[in-house]
Amino acid sequence: MFFQNPVQLIPPVYRPPSEAKSLLLQITIGCSNNKCTYCAMYRSKKYQVRKTEDILKDLQTYATYYKAKDLSPRRIFLCDGDALGAPMDVLRPTLKEINRLFPDLDRVGIYATAENILLKTEDELKELAKLKLNMAYLGLESGSDKVLHMIAKGNTSQEMLEASLKMKRSGLKLSTIAMLGVGGKKYSEDHVQQTAKILGLAPPEYFSFLTTFPVPATPYDKMVERGLITPLTSKELLLEMKGILEGLELTPDQRIIFRANHVSNQFPLAGILPRDSSKIIETLKIWITQTPEGVYPPKPPTM
Repeated sequence: MFFQNPVQLIPPVYRPPSEAKSLLLQITIGCSNNKCTYCAMYRSKKYQVRKTEDILKDLQTYATYYKAKDLSPRRIFLCDGDALGAPMDVLRPTLKEINRLFPDLDRVGIYATAENILLKTEDELKELAKLKLNMAYLGLESGSDKVLHMIAKGNTSQEMLEASLKMKRSGLKLSTIAMLGVGGKKYSEDHVQQTAKILGLAPPEYFSFLTTFPVPATPYDKMVERGLITPLTSKELLLEMKGILEGLELTPDQRIIFRANHVSNQFPLAGILPRDSSKIIETLKIWITQTPEGVYPPKPPTM
């Protein structure tokens, strides 16, 4: 359901593809880290946590709008970049009001970082889950410490692992994102091996790939211009995807909903892992064979 938003959001505003029809509620402005070398999403914003009273006013405006149209949202997504970093005395009353105003809501989603997760106790996370905050999107990007350091992600692979396991223990569903090509040619092999390892140790409910492009004016773009990072070709990106999926060790009873259908990706892929792993890998092998050497993927349209 798309509608004219009755609340003025502070742009730019981003949400995951799966939250396309969700009501967007800003809890924080910008990103608390905002140092990732590849990302330009929130560089125009100064990070801040919004006042609880302002958030509750926005919720009341939404409720009035929906009631007038005899509608009710099925999903709400909490913005901005890592809204889970907001303190409990903001998240708790916000979620309680969401549940009061929209009792038929299916779920609430949020962006999270490893730091956000580790700074909260398991009891706090369990409390949030009971208040329908049951979907968190975690940018793993890579399981390689070399890559995470290069892109200034702000955490180590061990912290990513600990945060992922903590979320699973707390009852929140995890949607984990990895970035193809983020380590360039230099770190490609380590990126593949270590990313598959982390995913196998803490399998998320959902997993997706994005493709890395040097966004103009970012530090990552400048590193590419200076020859410090060599971007991967279309064939090499497909080889990375195949390598990660081949290296991902799962038991038959485990289940990951897999998607590689973001606008940045060359070809759409979807399935259930490990059930469809062999089929997906065979498809990738065909694409790799058909993709010529030295060709780079076209840049995705501006979002």
